[in-house]
Amino acid sequence: MSALSSVPVESLVRLVTDAVASVHDPEYPDVSIADLGLVESITVSESGDVAAIGLIPTFSGCPALDMIATDVEAAVLALTEVQQCTVEWLPGPVWTNERLTDRARTTLADEFTVVLRRKDGGLRCPICGSDAVVDQSLAGPTRCRSVAWCDSCRNPVEVMR
Repeated sequence: MSALSSVPVESLVRLVTDAVASVHDPEYPDVSIADLGLVESITVSESGDVAAIGLIPTFSGCPALDMIATDVEAAVLALTEVQQCTVEWLPGPVWTNERLTDRARTTLADEFTVVLRRKDGGLRCPICGSDAVVDQSLAGPTRCRSVAWCDSCRNPVEVMR
C-alpha cells in the first residue's frame, strides 16, 4: 500500500498506465500514444502520489510534443490518487515504426491510409495491397510523414517515417 493512498503501488502503476494509454495522438485521433510506441517508462513513487512518465517522440521536431505531454499530464492527474505528474521527452531510444502495435498499424492503414516502410525499404499500399508504391515527396503534411503514390490503385498515401 502507498502511504497516501489505500491503493497498492502496483495497482496505481496499472491505473496510470491505463490513463496514459487513453491519450490519443493529435494527428491520429483513433490511435493511442501507447499503440504508437511513444511510452517508454511509467513510474509511481513509493508514496503513490507522484507519477513520472517517460515518452519518446516519433520525430524530434514534432510540433505536437507539448500537446501530447499536456494531455498525458491531464489524464494522469484525473486520477484522484495521483497528486503530481511529470512528463519527460527522452532522447532515446530512437523511435522506429517497429514500436507500433498491430492495432496501430491496422488503424493507420484502414482509417488514415498511412503506409509504413518495410525493413527492405519497400512500401505496400494500405488501400489495395500492391507493392507498386513509389515515393513522391519527402515533404509531407508534417515532418514525420512523406507522400507516396500507388500506381496500381492510383491513390496517394502517406508514409510514416
